[in-house]
Amino acid sequence: MLDHIEMIFDDMKPMMKKLKKKNYKENMDGFLNRYGHYFHEMTAQTAGAEDKEKKAEEIASVFADSVEKKFTSPKKGRVDGVIQLDLNFFMIYYVFPAILLTEHEDARLIADRIRDEWSRRFKDSDIQYSDYDTIYAAFREKIFGIL
Repeated sequence: MLDHIEMIFDDMKPMMKKLKKKNYKENMDGFLNRYGHYFHEMTAQTAGAEDKEKKAEEIASVFADSVEKKFTSPKKGRVDGVIQLDLNFFMIYYVFPAILLTEHEDARLIADRIRDEWSRRFKDSDIQYSDYDTIYAAFREKIFGIL
């Protein structure tokens, strides 16, 4: 289930660098081309589940486990604060919108459970999400017009 999903974070740094409206669209298109199958796998799992809520919780747990394993510092035994901040932004800009872009009836349920698990699992990570169109519309040339 969701084997190697932590790979979706492999290009996190370049995708977050100098984020502008044009780059965001290009980045999201590339992200979906490379990793969209993971988000469709999530929705396929809930669609086939007798208990959608429980399945969404399992997906969230597997997802958070994979991220935690990939980014936990062996020295500190936790995810470094700077990396956690980057992960949070990446979740907001790419992961949650990608889930919602599946347009599956269970997409919000999955996003909600991942958000809740993320908040429980990672320090200072009480994040919220929005859909791709809302985030894209918030850009002027750069996010929220900030230079």
